[in-house]
Amino acid sequence: MDSNKKYWKGLEELNKTPEFVEKNKHEFAEPIPIEDVLTGGGLAGATPRRDFLKALGFGVGAVTLAACQKVPVHKSIPYLIKPEEITPGIANYYTSTYEGHAILVKTREGRPIKIEGNPNDLLSKGGVSAQAQASVLDLYDSNRLKSPVRDNTEYGWSQTDNFVKKELTAIKAGGKKIRIVSSTISSPSTLAVIADFIAQYPNTKHVVYDAVSYTGIIQANQNSFGKAVLPHYRFDKADVIVSFGADFLGTWISPAEFIRQYVQNRNNKSLEAKKMSRHIQFETGMSVTGTNADVRMPIKPSEEGIALVNLYNAISGTTLPGSKKLNNSNADKAITIVAKELLAAKGKALVVAGSNDVATQILVNSINSLLGSYGTTIDLDGASRQYAGNDAGLVEVISEMNRGEVDAVFFLNANPVYDYYKSKDVADGLKKVRLKISFATYADETASLCNIIAPNHYYLESWGDDNAIEGYYTIQQPAINPVYDTRQAEQSLLLWSDNPVKEYYTYVRNNWDKNLMAKGGLSGQKGWETLLQTGFVKEAEKPAGTYTFSHDLNAVAQTIIDHSNQIAEGNKMELQLYQSVAMRDGKRANNPWLQELPDPVSKVTWDNFAALAPADMKKWGYVDGDLVTIDANGYSVTLPALSQPGQTQGTVSVAVGYGRTSAGPVGLNVGKNAFPFYSLRNGTFQASAPATLKATGDNSPLAQTQTHHSIEGRNSIIKETTFKEYLKNPASNSGKDEEHKTYSLWDEYDHPAYNWVMAIDLNACTGCGACVVACSAENNVVVVGKAEVMRRREMHWIRIDRYYSFNDNGEGGTTREKEIAKLEDLDNVRVVYQPMLCQHCDHAPCETVCPVLATVHSSEGLNHMAYNRCIGTRYCANNCPYKVRRFNWFNYWNDSRFDNYLQNEHTQLVLNPDVVTRFRGVMEKCSMCIQRIQAGKLKAKIEKRPLKDGDVKVACQQTCPANAIVFGNANDPNSEVSKALKSERTYYVLEELDVKPGIGYQTKVRNISEIEA
Repeated sequence: MDSNKKYWKGLEELNKTPEFVEKNKHEFAEPIPIEDVLTGGGLAGATPRRDFLKALGFGVGAVTLAACQKVPVHKSIPYLIKPEEITPGIANYYTSTYEGHAILVKTREGRPIKIEGNPNDLLSKGGVSAQAQASVLDLYDSNRLKSPVRDNTEYGWSQTDNFVKKELTAIKAGGKKIRIVSSTISSPSTLAVIADFIAQYPNTKHVVYDAVSYTGIIQANQNSFGKAVLPHYRFDKADVIVSFGADFLGTWISPAEFIRQYVQNRNNKSLEAKKMSRHIQFETGMSVTGTNADVRMPIKPSEEGIALVNLYNAISGTTLPGSKKLNNSNADKAITIVAKELLAAKGKALVVAGSNDVATQILVNSINSLLGSYGTTIDLDGASRQYAGNDAGLVEVISEMNRGEVDAVFFLNANPVYDYYKSKDVADGLKKVRLKISFATYADETASLCNIIAPNHYYLESWGDDNAIEGYYTIQQPAINPVYDTRQAEQSLLLWSDNPVKEYYTYVRNNWDKNLMAKGGLSGQKGWETLLQTGFVKEAEKPAGTYTFSHDLNAVAQTIIDHSNQIAEGNKMELQLYQSVAMRDGKRANNPWLQELPDPVSKVTWDNFAALAPADMKKWGYVDGDLVTIDANGYSVTLPALSQPGQTQGTVSVAVGYGRTSAGPVGLNVGKNAFPFYSLRNGTFQASAPATLKATGDNSPLAQTQTHHSIEGRNSIIKETTFKEYLKNPASNSGKDEEHKTYSLWDEYDHPAYNWVMAIDLNACTGCGACVVACSAENNVVVVGKAEVMRRREMHWIRIDRYYSFNDNGEGGTTREKEIAKLEDLDNVRVVYQPMLCQHCDHAPCETVCPVLATVHSSEGLNHMAYNRCIGTRYCANNCPYKVRRFNWFNYWNDSRFDNYLQNEHTQLVLNPDVVTRFRGVMEKCSMCIQRIQAGKLKAKIEKRPLKDGDVKVACQQTCPANAIVFGNANDPNSEVSKALKSERTYYVLEELDVKPGIGYQTKVRNISEIEA
């Protein structure tokens, strides 16, 4: 792409800090503490396994009984496997749904152990997010409530029912209000149950809010088109995409679905058709979406609305009030060019914004209307039902409680004491409510203040359904009986409202028989069984409606300007709140897989932080980890600072979803709560505000994974080119045009039957991290915790390397001028993600140095590990140029010192029985899911047929929403992987070493234009 492009993993490597140089100059990152091992001091805190489990309250009995009962309670149909009886050693799959996506639940001997995507899912086509992958672990969390609770004391269900019904009867007679507060519910059956409850208690109102709100978009559509809906966006139909702060590949609305759509116009198939979409991102903090954009322009939160006003003026040829130049002159120029590109792509253009401001979203609607996007890239008829919250509704309920007007309140999947910006108002209001009931599975911040907690089933124990987008319905069936004495919230509502249907399974079945199965052409018992096998039904598509935008934009523009002026207050910093890919809104804070998943951009684990521009860090004399107090909207927190390339100068970004005070031992007090920084403006919650920063003088180092290994300036790791250059020469910058004479000391291997290889498309990989969690779940990869990550001991078999780059022109000038130029470059860095795992080299350097032959080569092209031979010399890790081997410093999964990070059931019940757990002193690394390869062979043998392409899918490949990873047999010329590796873009990392890696990468292609000229 650029011959003088410089790549680096982090600022430590770029600046060659003393700490970085010291850490990377030794043969081994850290010596083995031999004396501690010999004296026993290193394990002085350990306890025998039985005592360890007992100390944590490890009761496998409940789960064992649940798994051994007939699975599940009612006739659930395993996915395409008949008969349904359990066969030891053979997995069963059950269809279910997660956030509206059809999924498959893998069970072994009655225990759910893995979440897979349903390949026929309408939304993500088999892709699964990191959150969905990690959700199976929460099933076995011993911190879940095990029975109903009244006033912090365990209470039986019959006692609970009698108490609640008596109270509701009295409240109904008294005439005071009853409120059901929930996050968005898109389940038709659940909504029907709530409607029946309201019919029984007419003084009830259902109030919906979401911790991260999309009310602005919904109300903007009501004001623009008379339809209060969240649109279904179609990034796959857009040739030009412009985003203003919407992280649609990371956390915005439906990222797993949007990733699949987005890459369809950027992957190998699209490029071979000489087609590639254009993506321009305007944003404050460096997001996953921004890192994937062809062009990224850093702007302040206060400039987002102004930029949209300027864009509207450039497209429409009119002049709205408030138009003015942006601080970033490049962003100003980009607006003019972007307007031309959008007009040229009329009908195939899409503009989105992450703001929750109604006026901003109305202006976005007007731009999309001018571009002819409705009915093509934006679908209002097949609208999304994933978020339907109304911010004003929650504010009103809290006011009602504080006025003493509410006598009963129910909380369903809602925790406003934690995620509402004025949590004290919620707590004070609850003191004035007579009956407070939470259906939480944990004693969370809100549930702890309720007099009744009626714990809900976990979704893997539940019957239900979902309707994520209009016309698409998914079914949820239990994969295991309830582990604890819990009950579905819907069944509780049925019982408390004297509904004639007492069992929720029957209610769901009746609802589908009456209202939903016919939508998919199904009926009767046979139709029900077919539904449980397929997992969803889809209505026939209806003709798209026509929508005409109508609104006074002068008033809208003035509101936007007023909003911008409120954020840009004097010389204050501008605070921007965002969701991290792992934690999202914090509901899964007690999940160790997610806490240890490195943030795609910063690579920070186990914490949130204050992201600042490198120039601002230097101006104030901060270094990474310096504690700074952020004060905004009458609230302050102290967080470690992080120098984040790409962060807009004069701004600070903080992730919400941290700082839980009632979340279980894993998530307890990890990070700080940023939700109180929100404010209510013009009827919606706003995620930006003016802020002041002040250093405390202390330092709290962050646990980052990125710079644990140096690339030593080697430029054959990442390959980039432009779409323009690709059209001229598809092999552009892939290295195929270069000839290298190689000399080998290794014997060549024959692969007579199979040669297992992999292809990874850097143009498709978005860095989302789903593959990392999927690998952990599939291969029993342990969690080590923050302290161990800081010691460079993370155990992930696959990592997503994030590389920054800018042009290193090497031009003259004073040292100070070069330093300033470098800081300016850091505002406009480009980013490339690269999944890195064991390359299964044919000339594997690890194999030649192992003194005990613990790592050997197979006849099928794989590099095997024999754990019981390994004596832990770590020579193999030292000799591996890719740094993908992991050393077990402890028995992490069976060591009491890690009980804050490894939950008790995590250590056993969620383990994949096909993969052995590793022990202290042993090296481990990616095995290419050898257990799946063997299972595929066995299945083909039983069916008396050859192994077909697609019979074996490794865990990272199966979960990837972008389909960036392809695995298969290179001996089959018609296999998908063979076709992918024949691409002109294919190259091999560090090919000059002649280790002959078994993984080929496809060059990253950027569709840049005159904006970057």
